[in-house]
Amino acid sequence: MPGVALFVTCVVDVLAPEVGDAAVALLRAAGHTVTFDPDQTCCGQPAWNAGHARPAADVARASLVALERELADGADVVVVPAGSCAAMIRIGWGELFRAVGDEPTAQRAERVAARTRELTEAVAEMGPPPLALPTPTRVAVHQSCHLLRELRVRPDAVLGAVDGCELVAWPDGERCCGFGGLFSVTLPEVSEAMADEKLRSLPDCDVVVSADQSCLVHLRGRAESTGRAPRTRFAHVAELLAEATDAP
Repeated sequence: MPGVALFVTCVVDVLAPEVGDAAVALLRAAGHTVTFDPDQTCCGQPAWNAGHARPAADVARASLVALERELADGADVVVVPAGSCAAMIRIGWGELFRAVGDEPTAQRAERVAARTRELTEAVAEMGPPPLALPTPTRVAVHQSCHLLRELRVRPDAVLGAVDGCELVAWPDGERCCGFGGLFSVTLPEVSEAMADEKLRSLPDCDVVVSADQSCLVHLRGRAESTGRAPRTRFAHVAELLAEATDAP
């Protein structure tokens, strides 16, 4: 089975380490060996989106070296539990390093990018383990922007393979939640209004899942602030899939 190098992401590391644990449990349940190089840092996306190319490249370069080392040591694929960070590595790194005039590093980054997958994308490609939730669960999927629009990936295929998981249609499931990284900081009123508008069409469900923890933080916060969906759980797709395995 393929060896997996986990790129854990900043948001998961700082705000939701349980998502990293769930990703490891899921991948191990599928028979993969999972490694993690502690020298990895950020993918550089926040600084890059803010227009600070050189600081972004400095940060990304450190993570690139860590991932190169893991691939050289035997990992077959880099797996990222976030559509936004996976898109930054797959699409943004080459652009970033060329923007700062570092063509050799851009070429190295593209070699790593070719072996990088978002978590649900990787599970679909490599084959999921047997998946069954302990109780029937109605699930609404927030299609995060980078995963859907940049990587053209939907987690629905993997979720649809889970016994006991009922995917419910969300009319605004593909709309942006409004988080947008720094957008939510620079234009908080607009960001909050976008989340509130999206949540107005949320169907009756048990769980809202997404492949991006940052989106979930934003949507959960607005749901709590506005009183919408008070009994609905907001969970990363890795958590739901790990719960559907027999892994601890």
